[in-house]
Amino acid sequence: MIFPVVDRAIFSAVALSLGFGASLFAQSPFQFPTANHALYEIGDELKFFAPTAPDKPWTTGSFGCVRTDGRQMHEGLDIRCLQRDRHGEPTDPVMATADGTVVYFSRKPGLSNYGDYIVVRHVIDGLEIYSLYAHLSEVRPTLVIGQPVKVGDVIGTMGRTSSAEAIAKDRAHVHFELNVLINDNFAAWFKNNSTPGERNDHGEWNGQNLNGLDVREMLLAEKNAKFSLRDFLRGQTALCRVLVRATNFPYLKRYAALVLKNPVAEKEGVAGYEIALNYNGVAFALLPRAASEIKSGAKFQLLSVDEAMQKANPCRKLVVKRGSRWQLTDKGVRELELLTD
Repeated sequence: MIFPVVDRAIFSAVALSLGFGASLFAQSPFQFPTANHALYEIGDELKFFAPTAPDKPWTTGSFGCVRTDGRQMHEGLDIRCLQRDRHGEPTDPVMATADGTVVYFSRKPGLSNYGDYIVVRHVIDGLEIYSLYAHLSEVRPTLVIGQPVKVGDVIGTMGRTSSAEAIAKDRAHVHFELNVLINDNFAAWFKNNSTPGERNDHGEWNGQNLNGLDVREMLLAEKNAKFSLRDFLRGQTALCRVLVRATNFPYLKRYAALVLKNPVAEKEGVAGYEIALNYNGVAFALLPRAASEIKSGAKFQLLSVDEAMQKANPCRKLVVKRGSRWQLTDKGVRELELLTD
């Protein structure tokens, strides 16, 4: 299959003729990655989401602690196909959600649960966001790393590739994520911190280095009001707050817009950061702290936990309550080490 680079004016005219509406290229930060916009049809969620099985609710194809009775995280949206060939395989074009740059793709589906997938870097409101498109049947053959793309450019074709169990034809979908990047030096960090035999075939673009945001919330927020990515991130609810004794890690520069002001630390010098994490581990507020404000010598100090949030969204297992006290789990410590190393 040959994938033309789509001219937005032409594509928009075609979209209008097909009834997709002028909103396809409205001035919002992110657009749908396929022609399926049924997310907006309240009550018809099954037109948009591909659940994990015919007898499972549509929510199993959405973002959050929605798999395995709430114990398993799903970091994206599974968007149903609208087009199939005569063999029943999906043929929907997959499009860039926003202007950006291709930073990675894999054409070796056996190397990841994502199957064939693409990662695109975007800068919006001064923040780097990485879109990911997975289970593709094909990555556009002419795509190259470092290539600029415009919103609506076709970058691949929907499919059902994966290294895990086969995705049935009736579940054919694109798995779509919007992520923050945790660590510039993930490949080196992984080599030093992984268990023997654990592989990293994707360098910095391993899924472990990408923390997903709730794309459904973002797309709905864009439709209903003027949208600010910075405000969306800053408005996350904290699962926990942790004090870290680290002062120079890549996340601080990449997400400088999420670093808060503290006159004490500005005057005395920064000795650490108080970091707010949402339930998926996204660091969305980083408050510098002076040495005079830090009471513990521990590398990581758990300051608070929203117990209701943890009960509602337990799947990442970042914290645990032992007796009357909350503690970071090994997974929580690993998340913080990746963030701050």
